[in-house]
Amino acid sequence: LGWPQEPTYHVPDDVRAYLAGRIEAKKAERREVDAGIERWRADHPERAAAWDAARERKLPEELTGILVEGMEGVDNATRNHSAAVLEKLSRHVPYLIGGSADLAGSAAPPIVDGAGVIGPASAPGEDRFAGQNIHFGIREHAMAAVTNGINLDGTFIGYCGTFLIFSDYMRPSIRLSALMGVRSIFVFTHDSIFLGEDGPTHQPIEQLDSLRLIPGLTVFRPADGIETAMAYAWILERARGPACLSLSRQKVAALKRDPSFELHDVWKGGYVVSQPNGVPDLVLLASGSEVSLVCEAAVLLREDGLAARVVSVPSVELFLEQSEQARRAVVPDDGTPLVAVEAGAGQSFWRLIGDRGVVFGMDGFGASAPYTDLAEHFGFTPEKVAARAREFANARNG
Repeated sequence: LGWPQEPTYHVPDDVRAYLAGRIEAKKAERREVDAGIERWRADHPERAAAWDAARERKLPEELTGILVEGMEGVDNATRNHSAAVLEKLSRHVPYLIGGSADLAGSAAPPIVDGAGVIGPASAPGEDRFAGQNIHFGIREHAMAAVTNGINLDGTFIGYCGTFLIFSDYMRPSIRLSALMGVRSIFVFTHDSIFLGEDGPTHQPIEQLDSLRLIPGLTVFRPADGIETAMAYAWILERARGPACLSLSRQKVAALKRDPSFELHDVWKGGYVVSQPNGVPDLVLLASGSEVSLVCEAAVLLREDGLAARVVSVPSVELFLEQSEQARRAVVPDDGTPLVAVEAGAGQSFWRLIGDRGVVFGMDGFGASAPYTDLAEHFGFTPEKVAARAREFANARNG
């Protein structure tokens, strides 16, 4: 072919000359673009400041206070608490953008009112890129992949969500976000058998544990408005990789916490909600909607003479990151009976209680019925949880 054998990587002179010309042309284009940006900055200082804030991930100094405001003592589904938080974020963190698949009316994230939609213009002259909402369509895997792409670019923070059961469709993209350390946010609702009449096809059993197994993914299952707001605050202020929220469809009671509680206790992943006087006879652990359930069970146990400590575990991963001393202060390792409750498989809790405890969870699929009937049928009522906990504690204590 007439190609020289030396040097090993030979570049002909005419090719070098061509590439040198292209390099100079591209440098000239870059200088022209940079000059244009500087002119734009001078003409639009407010927009330039907003651009810099997005690229630098600037957050309000009082973000935590902004997000928790109005959450204390409010009984509501955590998906609705999430919607309220996203509405605040749309105003205070305008570079946060995202949306849902085909479930924006019933799932979180919902369409944020007044924030506009990214897509085809609905009127002449309308800026189709000015919104913060995205209609992803029925394509969960692609939705998560697009969200990863948005976050890889680094200008916007992207989030997306749907029912927790459909996280199975998104799993490859979720796993890749963890592998790459991308700060994507995945917002899931209808997070237990308590979604009700849609039945076992839509009721997640193993999905929550499955997500908790992905290295580098932080999973939050908040119990009320305070925990929901603090979960979003942690994701925006502290996350170094992807995170997801698992939210309830049904209304849950706001927690009445121990006076020693501080907002950032939520960021520890597990904390004491209520503490009896003296040494507890047993410890009740739960996440999400089951925390208020075990609080009610603790009252019944107290009436029977058993003093129960209640522990909320909004994030198993964050709790396991705490020092052993900090974990043992919340979940003792002194032989005290430990009872974990989760309206799913609940296998993650074995990592916290070891062989000293028991998990009250689901060992099969759910059923189609109102969630109150499901709670009675599967044993997730205060009376049934208290009875099972009492039986276990008595057996452990001899």
